Amino acid sequence: MALQYLTSQFAGKAEFRPTGIVFIDDCRHAGRIQGKMIRPTTPEDTPALLDLAVVAGLFERDQLDFLRGMLADYFADEPNDNRLWITDDAHGPVGVAYVEAERLTEGTWNLQMIAIQPDCQRQGRGAKLVRHVEQFLAARGARVLIVETSGLPNFESTREFYGKCGFNEEARIREFYKAGDDKIIFRKALPVR
Repeated sequence: MALQYLTSQFAGKAEFRPTGIVFIDDCRHAGRIQGKMIRPTTPEDTPALLDLAVVAGLFERDQLDFLRGMLADYFADEPNDNRLWITDDAHGPVGVAYVEAERLTEGTWNLQMIAIQPDCQRQGRGAKLVRHVEQFLAARGARVLIVETSGLPNFESTREFYGKCGFNEEARIREFYKAGDDKIIFRKALPVR
């Protein structure tokens, strides 16, 4: 079960107790706060993660029903090993990652969402989330992790981030999202255990 694995793996083997949702005004202080951890996402995180998705530029407020539905479906289902939400918690969610198995494949997963609160970016938090996802997947025998993003100029830093995390550009689908907005797919082979 994914949640049980992450609770013991990433919460320092301490009992997992969700805290209240509080954004830290200045994330530069978050690294000094005791208890910072990557942990399973809980239903109580939903409001903060919806806000995070907006401030990180992934969704507009009028698009949040889609994300809210994804989270609700995840929490309503029995835990399974085909998808996973994790949260970077510094006395409240400051980052999130969502990964799911690609249907009809053997060991291919898709990092569908990764976001860090803007004032917490460029501190290694995103890379840490990616590493935790990779550890989770490697423990399950996953072979490949893919992620996709826009080809627009304002997504250059996102594409650079994936490159720094060891992903390679694998494909480009021209004008996928809309005219002039390509979909770029990155791929990373995972270590075989």
